[in-house]
Amino acid sequence: MKTPPIPLDAPYSESQRAWLNGFFAGLHTHIIQSSGSVNQAAARVITILYGSQTGNAEAVANNAAAVAKAHGLKPVVKGMDEVEVDALAAMEYALIITSTYGEGDMPDNAQMLWEAACADSAPRLENMKFSVLALGDTSYDQFCQAGKDWDEKLVELGADRIYERTDCDVDYDEPAEAWISAVIPHITEGISPATTVVVDTAPQAAEKPKYNRKNPFPAKMLVNRILTDPSSSKETRHYELSIAGSGLNYEAGDALCIVPTNCPVLVADIISALGCKGDEGEPVNGELVALHEALRTQFEIKTPSKELIDEIARRSGDQELNGILETGDKDALAKYLWGRDTLNLLLQFPVCEFSAAEFIALLKPLQHRAYSISSSSRMYPDTVHLTVASVRYESYNTLHKGVCSTFLADRVDDETEVPCFFTPNKVFRVPEDDSLPMIMVGPGTGLAPFRAFLQERQYKNAAGKNWLFFGDRNAATDFMYRDELEAYQKSGLLTRLDLAFSRDQEKKIYVQDRMLENGAELYAWLEQGGYFFVCGDAYRMAKDVDKALHDVIAKHGKLTDQQAIDYVNQLKKDKRYVRDVY
Repeated sequence: MKTPPIPLDAPYSESQRAWLNGFFAGLHTHIIQSSGSVNQAAARVITILYGSQTGNAEAVANNAAAVAKAHGLKPVVKGMDEVEVDALAAMEYALIITSTYGEGDMPDNAQMLWEAACADSAPRLENMKFSVLALGDTSYDQFCQAGKDWDEKLVELGADRIYERTDCDVDYDEPAEAWISAVIPHITEGISPATTVVVDTAPQAAEKPKYNRKNPFPAKMLVNRILTDPSSSKETRHYELSIAGSGLNYEAGDALCIVPTNCPVLVADIISALGCKGDEGEPVNGELVALHEALRTQFEIKTPSKELIDEIARRSGDQELNGILETGDKDALAKYLWGRDTLNLLLQFPVCEFSAAEFIALLKPLQHRAYSISSSSRMYPDTVHLTVASVRYESYNTLHKGVCSTFLADRVDDETEVPCFFTPNKVFRVPEDDSLPMIMVGPGTGLAPFRAFLQERQYKNAAGKNWLFFGDRNAATDFMYRDELEAYQKSGLLTRLDLAFSRDQEKKIYVQDRMLENGAELYAWLEQGGYFFVCGDAYRMAKDVDKALHDVIAKHGKLTDQQAIDYVNQLKKDKRYVRDVY
């Protein structure tokens, strides 16, 4: 006997109704199964694979497993880097949950499995029944591309899609819950109460912390100081936020997510460009909010959304912009938009008149910003430290400011609450074995987590060697935390410190150059079981560092290019080559 569905006219949204249907179906299954004696070996196995860069996909995978248990299934949750491609052929039921990294790329922990699945030697998957949940961000051109790629590839290999892929934007909670609640019954279909079992008599998802993305903690700023010299070409600051009394905790390697507000000056300029007063009441999340407050606290007003760009092109009839959009040339569009923000577009095309309601309908919700934590909670249990570069530049006769970096730098005082929450990164961690070497590559603000790593090693009195590659533009103005790092060197905690200040000499020198110069010793540390960490810019630095690592291993290990690739892949599988790149 099936549980009746929630009525369509019940006062719930579609995602809420789907979640409730799934919950009551699972509860019904639990009650039936708990009343009889069933062989646990009969439980249907479901493999839940996640591809995750920051932990969101992993969290959803664990939630899916809890729901699967409630339906009498036996879920097996694995990161994609824990699975060999041949194992896919043995999976009868599989859920794929993956984020998309950068411009359409696989997350780091999914890349090797993806490459193997794309190889000519990949197994056929006629035995597999699957569904895909894709996490992404519509502000990127390749929205949810990793999930789309997996969805197509599995079908190409012969797998049977039992439920259509769901693509989630940054607010993924409700659509993810709806997908889980909809797909699990497809997997339990055909199982009678006599052949199913609740594996855990009281299955529950992992307890969520009191403060999270939906309910951030109101931290207070304790320290805001500039790390760079006033004559520097950039501005980087050190922040310390109090989390005392929150019950929150973090590990070195985690990120702190800040929920900012928009600059009041930018809000006022946009209201002026719209020809509005600012006190117009607009419905936001079921409440009537003044336009100026909605733009300050609720919406992304710095970077124009695709929808706003398309509508400005349509209303203006501008040949250049429309021509770029019609060709679909993403590089050309990126070049056109470089240095332009929402305000610039409104001022450039005054012929495009928007009412307040029309304008708001074309905006994305204001999102949190994630920053690598630069402190160890063992040394600083009641505070969390950040190392943040303030974004400021002039373009099209406008002073542009980073939304969150200048929120922290300019608008937070002793009385201002800083809404925040933690995002764990379970892979980006100091080695559990204190005796193993650490190699850390972190130019610029990429230094942040390695400051935390060194504090962690110091607190634990770890015997393992520590090697830091750090660089920036100029030593005299941009050598952040210099006193601390030199003190670590002097004490012996920091075994090696190799510096690359690119603009201190005619030929620019970067961290990857220092790696190549010291390749023999770097390879020796890897052979001793060393861990290799990278943090910082994903688009250039991380790629250059990766290439240098392969070159070092090939040269000093006397390996072929393919053998060097295999060596690096094994480092990744062993979680000894991990990255926190953005």
